[in-house]
Amino acid sequence: MVNTASHEEGIVPVVGVIMGSKSDWDTMKKACEVLEEMGVAYEKQVVSAHRMPDEMFRYA
Repeated sequence: MVNTASHEEGIVPVVGVIMGSKSDWDTMKKACEVLEEMGVAYEKQVVSAHRMPDEMFRYA
């Protein structure tokens, strides 16, 4: 998922916010809010290194 404003403007994300599960969103949401305030394009994804090691490796 790319933050909506950046995605609509065609901006390539420079920061990845990776969470191990959806339950981490309450914590990581604050980080995304700071990135938005600073005008930093980011993407957010749920990728568990334990349950999805191949996807995590590809992302890295």
